Amino acid sequence: MPHADFVHLRVHSAYSLSEGAIKADKIAALARDAGMPAVAITDTANLFGALEFSQACAAKGVQPIIGCQVALTREDNPRLPPDPLVLLAQDAAGLANLQRLSSLGFLETEPGLRAQLPLDRVAAHAEGLILLTGGAQGAPGRLLAEGQQREAARVLARLAGAFPDRAAVELHRHGTEDERAVEPGLIDLADQAGLPLVATNECYFASPEMHAAHDALLCIAEGRLLSDAARRRVTAEHWFKPARDMRLLFADLAEACDNTLAIARRCAVMAETRKPLLPVSP
Repeated sequence: MPHADFVHLRVHSAYSLSEGAIKADKIAALARDAGMPAVAITDTANLFGALEFSQACAAKGVQPIIGCQVALTREDNPRLPPDPLVLLAQDAAGLANLQRLSSLGFLETEPGLRAQLPLDRVAAHAEGLILLTGGAQGAPGRLLAEGQQREAARVLARLAGAFPDRAAVELHRHGTEDERAVEPGLIDLADQAGLPLVATNECYFASPEMHAAHDALLCIAEGRLLSDAARRRVTAEHWFKPARDMRLLFADLAEACDNTLAIARRCAVMAETRKPLLPVSP
């Protein structure tokens, strides 16, 4: 069976607590069944599923890509919701830095706020990591939506400078108006900065049939009703789509799909078991 010509680089497992609805080992099975040679796990703020995911991928002949969705503190107001970005480990140094950043996010964030990190902190631990900008919800996309094109270009330049030759401008096509509104601007910014585009589908559930159940999960997480218009929602498109669907979705930007494979080829590290680290007796 030939390999698929697209791999998912933005997948939330059930370890994205009260948010993801795919078991870590199920991600490996989905990738294998879709013919994808590799797949990433990018849980929100943590690496809880990295080992389970790595072992499942190894057992199924799929290359694991260890990643994390990190929240970037807003420079204009740290109290505002942070901007998401994705970090993927390409080697052992990258995995160690990803583990460090995940821990620092919880240790250094003010109580009551979501785990997050300032850009300078992320940049200090950038070795061995590949950065995806977060799509329409990431800092460049948000700034474009606010009409701040110059600031979006400045932030993108800082991100690219912190991750030289290891940054890509992320595009989503889940069908939302926010995504459609900022996509031309993101493409222009990538062109001006000389950065590659990469297509991702932020996967929260395995199939379209799981959308309603996932919607209920989000309600439970927030203590809201399904009828509440102001609550968080994701679209029915946030599922583990086959490569064929992603290629059709990005038929006008084939390079963005090609780059998922290019990024996968650069990642060559997995979480491994080790002996327990016991405390030293006094």
